[in-house]
Amino acid sequence: MSLPVSSAVSAAAGPSPSPSPSSSTAPAVPSLQDAQESATHAASWVEENWSTWLAIGLKVLLILVIAMVLRKVVLRAITKLIDRMNRTVQAVDGTALGGLLVNAERRRQRSQAIGSVLRSVASFVILGTAALMVLSAFQINLAPLLASAGVAGVAIGFGARNLVTDFLSGVFMILEDQYGVGDTIDAGVASGEVIEVGLRVTKLRGDNGEIWYVRNGEVKRIGNLSQGWATAGVDVTVKASEDLDRLKATLDEVAEKMGKEEPWNELLWSPIEVLGLDSVLLDSMVVRVSARTMPGKSLAVERELRWRIKRAFDAADIRIVGGATAPAEDDTPDPTAVIAAPSALANSASPQAEAATPLTPQAPTPK
Repeated sequence: MSLPVSSAVSAAAGPSPSPSPSSSTAPAVPSLQDAQESATHAASWVEENWSTWLAIGLKVLLILVIAMVLRKVVLRAITKLIDRMNRTVQAVDGTALGGLLVNAERRRQRSQAIGSVLRSVASFVILGTAALMVLSAFQINLAPLLASAGVAGVAIGFGARNLVTDFLSGVFMILEDQYGVGDTIDAGVASGEVIEVGLRVTKLRGDNGEIWYVRNGEVKRIGNLSQGWATAGVDVTVKASEDLDRLKATLDEVAEKMGKEEPWNELLWSPIEVLGLDSVLLDSMVVRVSARTMPGKSLAVERELRWRIKRAFDAADIRIVGGATAPAEDDTPDPTAVIAAPSALANSASPQAEAATPLTPQAPTPK
């Protein structure tokens, strides 16, 4: 009979209070069996994929080794080629005609520029191909990457088209040997002596000493005045009454004497020739004298030739006139230059004199 009483007491006391949060159960600690199962799963996963990882690692390592070895071999071959070009230039420069046919500084800069371009292109191609092969070894899809690189390349090329044009023009100018250091060129936008050839800019020394920086992409035409040979031409204007035989004999004597003296015998690559009359007018005629010279020495030969011709003509009493239509000089004074112009006021009866005469006052008439 005690059981019902205890039940009633419990019901009267109400429901039991709920446990507080502090009295909640602690998190379950992994047991040794759980750790053993996790290790077993990891070991099995590593065992299943270690061969794939090893294959990928060996493939990447092989790609990198081959790329580095190939790059080193190619760069060494390019360096040896450039050194061989420089040795050939030095060997030719030591000969008698080396100074006439070869410019060592020009060939040295040209070979260095070519070597720099070849090394850059080789490194870019080899390393770029190796990078793509490494990404492909990791099973990365290269299609989006190549598409993005193509779009970026087009955008960069469009934005820097002038720079790309200058670079490509400089490469072709150097490879084709259009000009070099020491050459005198006419580039259209500027002219002068080349002092440095670059892939983007060419430096020229002007006639007044200024330095012109010419972008290679802006050069549309190039006139090289230093390749092959140059022509020195002198026009001599004399009176039409001069004796042609005596005139030609004097010029031949000057040409023969100049061709035998140093240093003109080395600068002249052909005998000085009297080509004949270039033009004949009523009071003057022009005789043309020409010679083939070393490149870049035509102006010096022309100046020396004019000097010698003037001295020879003075000795032979041959007069050089100032131009093709030079008027004859007359030292007779003009007699009318000292006579004053007649004045209309000199004649007192002239209308001008009467108009300038003051009016005389008239007496009033008597009434």
